[in-house]
Amino acid sequence: MRAVVGFLAGALVALAVAAPASAGPPTDQVRQYTDQVQKILEDPALRSADKRAAVRKVAVEVFDVNETARRALGPHWQTRTPGERNEFTQLFADLLERTYISKIDLYRGERLRYTSENVDGEFAIVRAKVITNKGVEVPVEARMLKRGEHWLIYDIAIENVSLISNYRTQFDRIIRTASFGELVRRLKENRDQFLNEKPSQAGRTS
Repeated sequence: MRAVVGFLAGALVALAVAAPASAGPPTDQVRQYTDQVQKILEDPALRSADKRAAVRKVAVEVFDVNETARRALGPHWQTRTPGERNEFTQLFADLLERTYISKIDLYRGERLRYTSENVDGEFAIVRAKVITNKGVEVPVEARMLKRGEHWLIYDIAIENVSLISNYRTQFDRIIRTASFGELVRRLKENRDQFLNEKPSQAGRTS
């Protein structure tokens, strides 16, 4: 699984093979993203830090962070002020970066085989399988939203486990047992490890 996480850390980085003939714009968009990041990861002239910086730049264009943050906060989003939403979105983006982009060094040339694409208005799901170096196939989904002429990723699912659902469950637990202020505090002070902490009384201001 570490190899899969490393793979997804690079924004669905892989060598795309056997894409379905019926693939449309969403799949084409994912393929474009993966091609960009693949070139970065396989460039021997780049140091690890430079690769992470380059992948981060692509990720900004790939992911709809505002949509991802809104969905990750769930019903609590509606009760937050515009300022709180902006702060949370920035902190959540940083969390994603620390959790995933920092792991791109785990990439070892896994491949991605697209299997299907479903479009429903402005929403789309691109399904694929990550093929590890040991030949294990892991199903993944890129859930996308159309913004203008581009399709952006707002969620990724690995073996039917949604990135957003995982964070939403944990965020909800922290807010309900402590407060939104406590969630923000943990995001600020221990961004990549805060989910393992036990709820405390700190930040009980909301």
